[in-house]
Amino acid sequence: MQEQQYDYGMIGLGTMGRNLVFNMNDHGYSVAGYDKDLSQVTTLQKESGDRKIFSTGTLPEFINALKKPRVIMMLVPAGPIVDAVVNELKPFLSKDDLLMDCGNSHYTDTDKRTDQLAKENIHFMGVGVSGGESGARYGPSIMPGGAKEAYQRVAPMLEAVSAKINGEPCVTYLGIRSAGHYVKMVHNGIEYALMQLIAESYHLLKECAGMGNDELHEVYSKWNKGKLGSFLIEITADIFKQPDELAEGRLIDHILDSAHQKGTGQWTSQDAMDLQMPIPAIDTAVAIRDLSAFKEERQAAEKKLKGPDKQFSGNKEELVTKLEDAVYFAMINIYAQGLSLMQHASAKYNYGLKMEDIARIWRGGCIIRASLLEDIRTAFSKDPSLSNLLLGEGFPAKLETSQLGARSIIQTATETGIPLPVLMSTLSYYDSYRRGWLPSNLLQAQRDYFGAHTYERTDRKGIFHTHWNQKQD
Repeated sequence: MQEQQYDYGMIGLGTMGRNLVFNMNDHGYSVAGYDKDLSQVTTLQKESGDRKIFSTGTLPEFINALKKPRVIMMLVPAGPIVDAVVNELKPFLSKDDLLMDCGNSHYTDTDKRTDQLAKENIHFMGVGVSGGESGARYGPSIMPGGAKEAYQRVAPMLEAVSAKINGEPCVTYLGIRSAGHYVKMVHNGIEYALMQLIAESYHLLKECAGMGNDELHEVYSKWNKGKLGSFLIEITADIFKQPDELAEGRLIDHILDSAHQKGTGQWTSQDAMDLQMPIPAIDTAVAIRDLSAFKEERQAAEKKLKGPDKQFSGNKEELVTKLEDAVYFAMINIYAQGLSLMQHASAKYNYGLKMEDIARIWRGGCIIRASLLEDIRTAFSKDPSLSNLLLGEGFPAKLETSQLGARSIIQTATETGIPLPVLMSTLSYYDSYRRGWLPSNLLQAQRDYFGAHTYERTDRKGIFHTHWNQKQD
């Protein structure tokens, strides 16, 4: 029986949990692991060697191995499983023990768990972790929320295991209660939009420019060395070079075009609608993932629904240059939408989020890390109250030049029938946001006409209703 000698506990010894255990141990922390799946327990035992790592499939033994007050991290699927683990743990826990949910739990669930456990003097933190398996092993971006005193207990460990950019750890205290899980949710919403945007650029290059996989690899590799430098562009370049182990050719050409999702993008859209915050790029990305699942319908529609017959006849190199600008333009707008949502959510939920800090910890380790985030961090450091990134220092100039590429690419896509839903949505968002007047006065007139919903006027204060010249048919 192990007795109170391990610094941290980890529940969930799948690849992510196991890699985070090794990461923690690399930085001098002893860890006890627990999993009901004994094969995962055995795997950790075999891979641990003589490290100060202990693994077990027995909960009392796991609890007894931890130093008091205990700090237990959980990397298990979001939803009912988290509640089941918490309920299973509670009889063994003591005052001031700390539970850290490092999965993708919905922020409202995190708030409920925080409140429930506080009644029993047990601390609970929602901690977003981004970076995939490699990030967990060698340095993720970490987004912790909860009581500040709870964070301070684990801050040295989190700073040690996180990714580093210029020596700065990609972790910081974000705010109370579910702040960490909210930021991670929006991170994933931005991720949805960026991935769809890149897929649209691939569609255009493949069908308009007729590029093969080697050419595509070269384009994305070159982009990754410039203003589009990012993890997602980097892995996209790699994907086009991957051979297929089960058939001839490249793997990308044998993957079914039906995308799946775990719900975090959808959660982002749902909460944005509740807060009445426009994030059309994320909304569109979620919708297109849904549409991609209708494979059989799309195949049937392809035979009946016709588009333009025009083929692209322009210069391929010029197309690539304009597309690079278009993707850059859209990326700025996508980040702007996600950051604006977090600012409004922070005010609504009293998180106290700082956009500069979020941009800083997203620069390394996470899936949406990009060179652009340094410019974003700088903009918010100079103006912490910045209402929208599009207005931040340097960004109007970036948008002024890159929008030309976006407009040209959208025209090409429209003429050739290539769908670019996220790119198009970012241009519409930009053009709507930069307008001092929008035709919403007509919407208000319509609402008042059919439903007496009232309206406001431009020339005087007050709420008005008109008995319109309605004619009976």
